[in-house]
Amino acid sequence: MEQILFVQTGTGVDVHGQNVTKASVRAVRNAIFSNSMPGIEKSLPEQKLENMKVNVRLAIPRDRDNLEVDEIKKIIPYGNVTVDAVDGGMATTSGIVLEDKEDKNDLMYIVNAAVEVGF
Repeated sequence: MEQILFVQTGTGVDVHGQNVTKASVRAVRNAIFSNSMPGIEKSLPEQKLENMKVNVRLAIPRDRDNLEVDEIKKIIPYGNVTVDAVDGGMATTSGIVLEDKEDKNDLMYIVNAAVEVGF
């Protein structure tokens, strides 16, 4: 990315099911859904949304290989999206195992997201 214009951050949790994609989707939504960028188009080359680049970085506590990157990309409405997963976040106890919620153990996964927007 040549120029970063905005950085948005968020946190997402999957309390039951140990699903890193669910937690990551929630983290990205938390980062972007309470923001509006009305001047973004004028800041982009040729003033076109298709020239926007979006870098999503996810700090995931476990099971990074199970991240469904396409599910993350679906959340971002415009631009060329890249997704990078790194070690981080947190796995901590939920205090209970609920088999009907697809729990494999008593852990909840907490994912942190940073969403960079620019060109």
